[in-house]
Amino acid sequence: MTRDELASASELLESAAEDTDSDEASERLAELADQLDTLATAERGPDHGRLARIQSALNDLSSGDAEDVTGAIGDADDQINEYRSDLEGV
Repeated sequence: MTRDELASASELLESAAEDTDSDEASERLAELADQLDTLATAERGPDHGRLARIQSALNDLSSGDAEDVTGAIGDADDQINEYRSDLEGV
């Protein structure tokens, strides 16, 4: 089962990683994209805590080294929020 919202967020972050001017931000965005890609296709879906940690990292990046790709980061964050809206728990 593919979690489409997480797959979409992964693609957005991969694109942002390629577009940013910061090498450090690019590496971090690519790492987060890989995490989301893995979560999108894992047998068991992620919980709120795992997704919240990813979103926190995205927030840090968009207000720091990756300001040049804030739009893509925001779109990825929106996709994660959309997935979380149907997730049981918190």
